[in-house]
Amino acid sequence: MALNDALVVGPDRNGLSVAIASGRVVAQAPREAARLSCADGEIAPGAVCAHTHLYSGLARYGMPPPEPQPQNFVQILERVWWRLDRALDARSLDAAARDTVARALLAGVTTLIDHHESPNLIEGSLRVLAEACSDLGVRALLCYGASERNFGRQEGRRGLEACREVATSPLLKGLVGLHASFTVSDDTIREAGALARELGTVVHVHVAEDRADVDDARRRGFPGPLERLLSLEALPAGSILAHGVHLTADQVRRGARAGCWFVHNPRSNEGNRVGYAAALSATRRVALGADGWDPDMAQEKAALKRLAAENGDTGVGGRLAAGHRLAAERFGAVDKPLAPGSLGDLMVRRDGAIVHVVVGGRVVVEDGALTTGDFAGIAAKARTEAARLWERMADL
Repeated sequence: MALNDALVVGPDRNGLSVAIASGRVVAQAPREAARLSCADGEIAPGAVCAHTHLYSGLARYGMPPPEPQPQNFVQILERVWWRLDRALDARSLDAAARDTVARALLAGVTTLIDHHESPNLIEGSLRVLAEACSDLGVRALLCYGASERNFGRQEGRRGLEACREVATSPLLKGLVGLHASFTVSDDTIREAGALARELGTVVHVHVAEDRADVDDARRRGFPGPLERLLSLEALPAGSILAHGVHLTADQVRRGARAGCWFVHNPRSNEGNRVGYAAALSATRRVALGADGWDPDMAQEKAALKRLAAENGDTGVGGRLAAGHRLAAERFGAVDKPLAPGSLGDLMVRRDGAIVHVVVGGRVVVEDGALTTGDFAGIAAKARTEAARLWERMADL
């Protein structure tokens, strides 16, 4: 089924039907619309993963542990993720993206907001990701996270230029990315903001994930990384700030007043031992992300509930719903899911299990099976490419 075809899903066990035409929910579908029955299921909005890293998708297939073991967050980056991203080539990146996108769709995730780095594959990397997302049918916001951590200012410029590569479509939009402020100069930060304004988009960046980001900003004469980005005019309204673990409530409120979105990544923050992002409860502009972990937002929501209880944080409700508002903002849609004018993205659950998934009116999962690709084949290729990637990492 093509994006512009019409579809009616339902009625479900609660009597709800949703009509979709030209990729958006409509009050009434054309008479010739296809139908997807779900009389024994329940229709719900598709989930939004507001921050992830498709390039890390092969990690599930036996990534060797770092030696020696990292003792802090920066060492985790240096010994794990920054080695992995340097080892990526087009084949391994494609395999990682397809495996992650397929798993996301099967988990009811209909929108992925990705943040990508591959220093030895900058040019063309976003085209690889865009093709994987388009083929499998997920809605996506893509960017390259510009950095100077390997090759200096030239690397930063190339990363920003790569953000021009995303060909806009009803399901794909481009963002401008910065890895994190502690890996870039003031000039690169300024250029990111200018490019976002030129392209009519926003900036996606890690902010205060670890204390190292705060310390770096202070050494440069700023109160913190948020203030640095704001003062260098790098955060157009709507920009996406991932993590925010080491922000204060006042800083979070300042970012929200500037129109920024924050993204909480509870499983990743716990795994990397960077702390709990308690200050994010100072605003409702907080969505939920997976930061490269398994793209199952039900698992992420459960982790958030557990960690919030452990930290006495009672302000975490509505973060999955905030992801819908963020996605609607970027795609110019009504921000109430399943209402006329909203994105034509939904899932159907039966006894808690996801049986159907629709993105932009296209059925991408039916009766629990991926319809847009061979999941077993995708996973087999990912496993093969993972083994080759670990060999490349060992040579770095």
